[in-house]
Amino acid sequence: MANQQKIAPTAIIQEGAKIAQNVEIGDFCVIGENVTIGEGCKLYNNVTILGNTTLGKNNTIFPYAVLGTIPQDLKYDGEEVELIIGDDNLIREHCMINPGTKGGISKTIIGNQNLLMAFVHVAHDCIIKNHCILANNATLGGHVQMGDYVNIGGLTPVHQFVQIGDGVMVAGGSVLTQDIPPFCLAEGNRAIIRGLNKHRMRKLFSHQDIDFISQLYKRLFSGSSLIREIAQDELQKNPDNKYTQMICNFILQSNRGIPIKKGNLNE
Repeated sequence: MANQQKIAPTAIIQEGAKIAQNVEIGDFCVIGENVTIGEGCKLYNNVTILGNTTLGKNNTIFPYAVLGTIPQDLKYDGEEVELIIGDDNLIREHCMINPGTKGGISKTIIGNQNLLMAFVHVAHDCIIKNHCILANNATLGGHVQMGDYVNIGGLTPVHQFVQIGDGVMVAGGSVLTQDIPPFCLAEGNRAIIRGLNKHRMRKLFSHQDIDFISQLYKRLFSGSSLIREIAQDELQKNPDNKYTQMICNFILQSNRGIPIKKGNLNE
């Protein structure tokens, strides 16, 4: 296939940048010398991509997004760090995504088929997996890790080092400071777990699996003893069940704690 790049004459592409076939770059974009842009990407006008930044295939970047500028971490001292973005992502207006730091994993990683709405900020050393939606003005502090199919509502800050499991939904206007296990719905300032994200679960699992996960969470959040003790007991009872492994190990590995009200898990 012939290279059908469409690069506006006002765009600034520094020598050394690697631009694949069928890439569109709009007016007044700035692309740094260590940037790699994969096939089929489209950059609207006024997009800035700097640093050691790699974009996969078929990403669409909207005006005034800024990718790969140095972290907003005062400990950053010019070390070589990366920003890695996968395929088929939509990054809307005024988003800012920073690379990693040597105090973290030295890279920020965003997977595939994610939607970052306007004014989303993803700080250094974050990991966002696949099929996630971050609504307008969602803000991730450094070192946040998110699983697949996570929804973060608008105007929601997420504290640094927080971990968010697969299939989680955090309501808009929340303030998330602790870890949220897979498939939970969290809301509030400070956010606590209000129930399960049944909407997402119905798209991913059978009725039988949903019933199993629901009953597991009722036991975990029953308040009969500490949640870590219940999680350990559940692992001993069901060591081969993949959902028990996923959820209970998440709880046992949590560093920031799980924000629950004991005995209060809504359907």
